[in-house]
Amino acid sequence: MKLLSINVSKPKPITYNGRIVYTGIFKEPVAGIVMLREKNIDGDGQGDLKVHGGTYKAIYGYPFEHYAYWQQELNREDLSFGQFGENLTVEGMLESEVKIGDIFQIGSSVRLQITQPRVPCFKLGYKMGMADFPKQFLESRHVGFYFRVLEEGEITAGETISCVENVADSMSVTEIVNLRYFDTNNYEKIAKARKLPALSPSWKEDFGRILKAKDLL
Repeated sequence: MKLLSINVSKPKPITYNGRIVYTGIFKEPVAGIVMLREKNIDGDGQGDLKVHGGTYKAIYGYPFEHYAYWQQELNREDLSFGQFGENLTVEGMLESEVKIGDIFQIGSSVRLQITQPRVPCFKLGYKMGMADFPKQFLESRHVGFYFRVLEEGEITAGETISCVENVADSMSVTEIVNLRYFDTNNYEKIAKARKLPALSPSWKEDFGRILKAKDLL
């Protein structure tokens, strides 16, 4: 596994539906040594802290392998690192393989733990110039994942990413996406997912609402 690119952006204003909103989705690659901190990467920021950022969505990672898929699917050749708003463009970490709670190390000190899938909002559609792209993005299951920062430190593009803890009895990021949006009647697995220790509180609440609506909680 490898860290291919580190991408950052300070929040910028855009006009959406007649109002001004701020977004940090316009990520661009940065070179050299970069400090990765508990809630962010130096030089980066989120436009709406109510739905972005925080402990369980501190860093967003996206698999490089999906770039070829989107180039073909969208017939576009203008996709560059940071295109999907990711902080880290990574190689060898597919959603179907990495699991909630898995811990990864970059460099000598940084440790990150996967906490949840990414759910796209309208800002991704704005950046792509396609209002309906968030729906297509979610349905593809090529959504990437958020990390919680366990250990801060310096990182550099090109470094190796190592899995230092693989949670055998957890669920993959793809499984979690499916349970929340596409396999919502699988109550047994939803109940199991809700109890995953490393899953972000917001996703536990979402699964709890599904179970409660069926008097299963």
